[in-house]
Amino acid sequence: MKFSWGSSPLRSAGLCALFAAWAAVAPLAQAAAVDVRVADATGRPLPHAVVMLEPAAGKLPVAPMTGVEIAQAKRQFTPQVTVITVGTQVAFPNFDTVRHHVYSFSSAKHFELKLYAGTPAAPVTFDKPGVVVMGCNIHDSMVGWVVVVDTPLYAVTAGTGRVHLASVPAGQYLLKVWHPGMPSGQLPESIALSVESADVEHAVKLSVPGTEP
Repeated sequence: MKFSWGSSPLRSAGLCALFAAWAAVAPLAQAAAVDVRVADATGRPLPHAVVMLEPAAGKLPVAPMTGVEIAQAKRQFTPQVTVITVGTQVAFPNFDTVRHHVYSFSSAKHFELKLYAGTPAAPVTFDKPGVVVMGCNIHDSMVGWVVVVDTPLYAVTAGTGRVHLASVPAGQYLLKVWHPGMPSGQLPESIALSVESADVEHAVKLSVPGTEP
């Protein structure tokens, strides 16, 4: 025996429910690429700028990263700018022949790794979003930054000052841009951005020197 939907009220109700479900899901499935160019006030491209997209309402799922290290080598932090997600643990191996004393008094993370060689037994957990400025209590010329983000949509500009964020879900966002040349404590530049089905291009100018950190 074969069953047929025919033109019965049951068929109409079923199709209505199907289209309603599709209409609810379809906007969520839309995505586009976001290309951002970051430059200084004179228009020169800015490398090492951190670009992030945060939903205007709510948040996107984000997970801690694994295997992140910030080394000390030749009396410098390597890398000098590190971007991680909230909850990430970071190891601080010292490859120099001298000991270092790494610390930060930033509101996003207070920590101190007292005078040490090698690698401290316990990594540092960065559990709040924000910019963390690091220094060495022994070598004043050493400075580094950890940018802790609470979004999976982020990137760091290369020498061209550009980043490409692919498959950004449609919605309303805050585009935030930070650079190590910005004054200490200054919040990232924040711009409202709408993402729909078409790719988006946006240019940001920051009042910082157009030189590498």
